[in-house]
Amino acid sequence: MRILGIDPGLARVGYGVIDTGGGSQRMLDCGIIQTDPGRSDGERMVEISADLRQLIRLWRPELAAVEKFFFYRSSNTINVVQARGVVMMTLARFKVPVVEFPPMQIKLAVAGFGHAEKDEVLEAVMRELDLEKPPRPDDAADALAVALTGWFQR
Repeated sequence: MRILGIDPGLARVGYGVIDTGGGSQRMLDCGIIQTDPGRSDGERMVEISADLRQLIRLWRPELAAVEKFFFYRSSNTINVVQARGVVMMTLARFKVPVVEFPPMQIKLAVAGFGHAEKDEVLEAVMRELDLEKPPRPDDAADALAVALTGWFQR
């Protein structure tokens, strides 16, 4: 099964693509969709949708795993939620089934502890995907953790 993991945001959307065939998981791709802060929020969301469409066409995921937004007081809360909506809409347009997980569930599934630190999650992602080097940037590594959670929780 090919799974696309998504760590939503307006400035940067992390993505990770894994393949789970043959009894093991392997990373196919990871990275970020980075938007131009000089553009309007609407233009940035169009950019997210366009780049995500390209990823979907390229990798043809059978499942998308998306991190649920953890609500906290922040000046960018609305922007992140809106960007997440664009991600969900784009996945729906391509009829990609979606599963959603809050951060604590991702940490529990990947690292075995719901309050795991970022480095513990990264080590678990590297171990599960047999990676020699950590995926960069952090948003891409987070997206791989979300994809793995989609596989583990299927």
